[in-house]
Amino acid sequence: MAKAPSPDAAGDLVLVGRFGAAHGVRGDVRLKSFTGDPAAIGDYSPLISADGLRSFALKSLRHIRDDMFVARVEGVNDRSAAEALVNLDLHIRKADLPPAEEEEYYHSDLIGLAAHLENGELIGEVVNVLNFGAGDILEVRPISGGETLLYPFTKAVAPHVDLGAGRVTIVPPHESEAREEEGDKDWLQRRGG
Repeated sequence: MAKAPSPDAAGDLVLVGRFGAAHGVRGDVRLKSFTGDPAAIGDYSPLISADGLRSFALKSLRHIRDDMFVARVEGVNDRSAAEALVNLDLHIRKADLPPAEEEEYYHSDLIGLAAHLENGELIGEVVNVLNFGAGDILEVRPISGGETLLYPFTKAVAPHVDLGAGRVTIVPPHESEAREEEGDKDWLQRRGG
């Protein structure tokens, strides 16, 4: 449901990639793409460091596998220069992104939303959107304090996102599973099931 990893602290930049290890002696560097279509990272220029002080133009991309590429970066001409880029996060300005499709959200749009239960009770604030390979997860800092709560970002668990109101409705997974088991047809229809 979400399209890009989390933004910088100012909210103006969206993380789209990360430089990895130097590759060879001519300044090439590995590049992991976080864009929906991994190769689309090559369409964005400039790529900006999180502090906004450095920008990078990609001269070429060679696909290795999945979301990993070997990149040639303008102005990076030797292994030492490539090694200086290792683990550097790459961002683009949010204004340069296309609008999200219906029922899709940029992670930066979700971070900061107030998380409410269906009865309106405020449970916390979305502080991050994580993805460990099985889908997006909303990380919610509870208003009562303590450890953050993790909720799968699915239609069943987060049935309503209202960016204008700055809120997301959360149905804890054990409740959404119980509703499905009980055959609550009205609820299933409302959530699109």
